[in-house]
Amino acid sequence: MPPPADIVKVAIEWPGANAQLIEMDQKRPLTSIIREVCDGWSLSGSEQFALRYADGPQLYITEQGRGEIKNGTILRLAISPGRAARQLLERIQSHGIDARLEALKELAKLSADPTFATEFINMEGIGTLARLVESGTHFGEMLAFTLTAFLELMDHGIVSWDLISLSFIKQIAGYVNQPMVDVSILQRSLAILESMVLNSHSLYHRVAQEITVGQLIGHLSNQEIQTYAIALINALFLKAPEDRRQEEYTNPLEQPLTEMASTLAQKHLRSIILNHIIRGNRPIKAEMAHQLYVLQVLTFNLLEERMMTKMDPNDQTQRDIIFELRRIAFDGENDPTGTEKRKAMYTKDYKMLGFTNHINPAMDFTQTPPGMLALDNMLYLAKAHQDTYIRIVLENSSREDKHECPFGRCAIELTRMLCEILQVGELPNEGCNDFHPMFFTHDRAWEEFFCVCIQLLNKTWKEMRATAEDFNKVMQVVREQITRALAMKPSSLDQLKNKLRGLNYSEILRLRQSERMSQDDFQSPPIIELRERIQPEILELIKQQRLNRLCEGSCFRKLGNRRRQEKFWFCRLSLNHKVLHYGDLDESPQGEVPFELLSDKIPVSDIKSVVTGKDCPHMKEKSALKQNKEVLELAFSVLYDPDETLNFVAPNKYEYCIWTDGLCALLGREMGSDLTRSDLDTLISMEMKLRLLDLENITIPEAPPPVPKEPSSYNFTYNYS
Repeated sequence: MPPPADIVKVAIEWPGANAQLIEMDQKRPLTSIIREVCDGWSLSGSEQFALRYADGPQLYITEQGRGEIKNGTILRLAISPGRAARQLLERIQSHGIDARLEALKELAKLSADPTFATEFINMEGIGTLARLVESGTHFGEMLAFTLTAFLELMDHGIVSWDLISLSFIKQIAGYVNQPMVDVSILQRSLAILESMVLNSHSLYHRVAQEITVGQLIGHLSNQEIQTYAIALINALFLKAPEDRRQEEYTNPLEQPLTEMASTLAQKHLRSIILNHIIRGNRPIKAEMAHQLYVLQVLTFNLLEERMMTKMDPNDQTQRDIIFELRRIAFDGENDPTGTEKRKAMYTKDYKMLGFTNHINPAMDFTQTPPGMLALDNMLYLAKAHQDTYIRIVLENSSREDKHECPFGRCAIELTRMLCEILQVGELPNEGCNDFHPMFFTHDRAWEEFFCVCIQLLNKTWKEMRATAEDFNKVMQVVREQITRALAMKPSSLDQLKNKLRGLNYSEILRLRQSERMSQDDFQSPPIIELRERIQPEILELIKQQRLNRLCEGSCFRKLGNRRRQEKFWFCRLSLNHKVLHYGDLDESPQGEVPFELLSDKIPVSDIKSVVTGKDCPHMKEKSALKQNKEVLELAFSVLYDPDETLNFVAPNKYEYCIWTDGLCALLGREMGSDLTRSDLDTLISMEMKLRLLDLENITIPEAPPPVPKEPSSYNFTYNYS
């Protein structure tokens, strides 16, 4: 007979004694269980003790969290969190250097525990650590452990960052600004500054005044701290007031970090990121990829103001830009009086430029998006690539066969499309690593990207022999060409051009036809019947693949207040498909994680269901994540007895489909992800083609010659046609 659900069998350790094997009744108060355990080892003062996990993070067990204890868990009897906090606080303030160092080392480890952190903070522990830092008397390991403990304690959100003193900020900033500081101290100092900026508006201004761009750039060449430096740049950029983002300074390297926009456009910062990070001698890890993605998004978001600004038809300065476009196309550089001479022909010129409103082309820029951003792109093309601009305009304006490509209309629509593809104006998504190296290879990457794409549009228009009625069809093809090319992650703009050359209109048609094969072909009744016969076999094949992937396991990231400080955890299915093993990791693994390192497990028989998206408990708890569509789409949870959950946020859509399908297969339910439908169509089509090919290759032997028969009154004619 199985034990009651409220009883768990655990082992409890104590240094120098044999472990106690007990059946823990989850309905009994912890204090009663601890008293019984202490009596077993003749320990008095049971109120001074507590239980902790022996493996993993070794967290204290509380009444609220005791439900996580599973059968076979190894626990450890330890001094209570309050007593531990008091002892550590006393040792930290002692005069002995060795004793203080050991205390800070232990504190740095314990501070990640929320139960201990609460006790330590209630004893004014954070103030004690802050004073140790402000004194400037700690160096090396002692300072590194102090900063680690401070950061871990603050990350629990128990104390407001606004309480941090200016002298503490100056001291931390001083470590960042010093040329010869230990790497571990630099990492923690940058992390503390990042947390200050992200968690307090008032501290943002103080930090920004203490750190300059040049000081952070110097850290980007150090591979051990460059992720922390980029994270701080992103935090400051993200929190910068809108009016401060756009200001220009004479010397960008000496400006405070409140003016990030001008800096991000500076060649020096971009080239450092390109040469020391993107083209560095080490592969880019997931966290750095995310920080580069965030930097890319924030840089493009600088375009949002222009994208959402309508053109004022009465603004002479804005109208002069349109005059300049006309002048460059039709008057040439050496005709300063051309504008006056051709005023009567402006309407004709604007029509040749491809504007929808020939009389007042300013009206073409009153829709947002793309607003004035489209006009900015057109002017950049006209000035930076003048020959290309003139060629595109003139070769289309001189045509009389209704196949001319309207440059103005195309440029405006293309700008809107590029804003949608690159999600200009949207905040960075948690867990997304989708940065494009080519955008870090040029100081005017956005404008150059537009110039490449407008030439593609003009080329595709000619390949399609399009007319004005085909405008939307052409734009759909161009969008597909651009998104397919971007998916190949070209490392430079030249490589992007090469990818786009290979994606001409004929190739797009070929790819579309190939991708439609499973839907468009094989529609005859015999083939449909064959497909239905094959489908169960293919579904079983997909199911086994999904389960095999679950057995290999995947790494997931724990979401928290500080992205860079977050831990990882790994989950995999046992080889007999009966148990889900999972456990915390200090860093993302490079390969498969052994079952022995995964301390927690869930019997598959206990799993009740799998929920996704907004139905997940961790999506309901974290209100900030509700607004993040991408995280919502990657979230899923395993619900198991008794009323427990294991919450996931997949690293990407592929892993999300693999795990949700695999779990459904594990529970005997239908696999319904887009990946399964795609794999099913692809594999069925491949299998059908192979079977049909086998039929085509069957050699039918020739009919044997007729056997002579006795003469009869009937005559037969054999025809072997």
